[in-house]
Amino acid sequence: MKQKIVTFGEVMMRLSTPGFATIEQSRQFNAILGGSEANVGIALAHFGVAASHITRFPDNLLGQNAIKYLRSFLLETNQILLGGDRLGLFFLETGAAMRPSKIVYDRAGSSFAQLEKGMFDWDEILKDATWFHWSGISPAISQGATDCLLEGLKVAQKLGITVSADIFYRSNLWKFGKTPQEILPELASYSNIIIANEDNVNAIFGIENEGFIDAAQKMMQQYPNLKKLVDTQRTSVSASHNLLKATMWNGSELVETENIDINPIIDRIGGGDAFIGGLIYGLMHFNDDLKALRFGVAASALKHTIEGDASVSSVADVEMIMAGETSGRLRR
Repeated sequence: MKQKIVTFGEVMMRLSTPGFATIEQSRQFNAILGGSEANVGIALAHFGVAASHITRFPDNLLGQNAIKYLRSFLLETNQILLGGDRLGLFFLETGAAMRPSKIVYDRAGSSFAQLEKGMFDWDEILKDATWFHWSGISPAISQGATDCLLEGLKVAQKLGITVSADIFYRSNLWKFGKTPQEILPELASYSNIIIANEDNVNAIFGIENEGFIDAAQKMMQQYPNLKKLVDTQRTSVSASHNLLKATMWNGSELVETENIDINPIIDRIGGGDAFIGGLIYGLMHFNDDLKALRFGVAASALKHTIEGDASVSSVADVEMIMAGETSGRLRR
């Protein structure tokens, strides 16, 4: 069966400082587009999986440019809505050594934030999909975005589509009168694979636990649709030197990868999205949870060497990292 993923979430213009300049220093910024869920779709599209992104852009030159940008990264865009007032923005300052990277959001009142229930024809959008992915960022934006996502999840469940959720969220985005604890548990109940750690499980779902395995087991008892809980562990030596590994509880055993050393980091933004894209590809194509998890970590490590939000690596590129070919020697 041909695999197809549909992703849902806001796509913003990313304005980055030149090189390693601070925001205070900068008088010009480099502009690209970026969004967590779209990044997952882009990663999978470059692995050869059909990928469609669902969002809303303003009906102006910026919106048209954003659609063309996503198409240039191999995403299907025919179900994107046009309307609303503005394209969301975020400003990125790239850290170095002991100075961390910083992000400033400017997304209030964006076209995506102005979504309303019933705007998307989810039966049409998901009719040929095999996978649906969402994150905890999108429902933080507005009640309308939450309502649209919930509609999509209900249709995905009705159609028997696998659903994955990156439950990590930005606490400072929840400004529309609801808390993550009021919204995310219902959305998570429709999900089969959740990326979260034991602290998230406690904070969001109110499930006290004694560690990752205990958290995963209790989550699966409370949410019967959940089949796998996944987490990444990052050791930060500095802003430009990290170690990365991942862990999964698949309902019967703990699966854990080795660390990959990432040094130097060129662009950390989108590294988690690349991991999820790699994990999904692995779960789609390998009948082996450890191999899928290792593919995700390798995809994430490789993304850290690529400028921009999105991973544009091929399956062969990732498999090279999995095989331990990390010297960076010139390939002719």
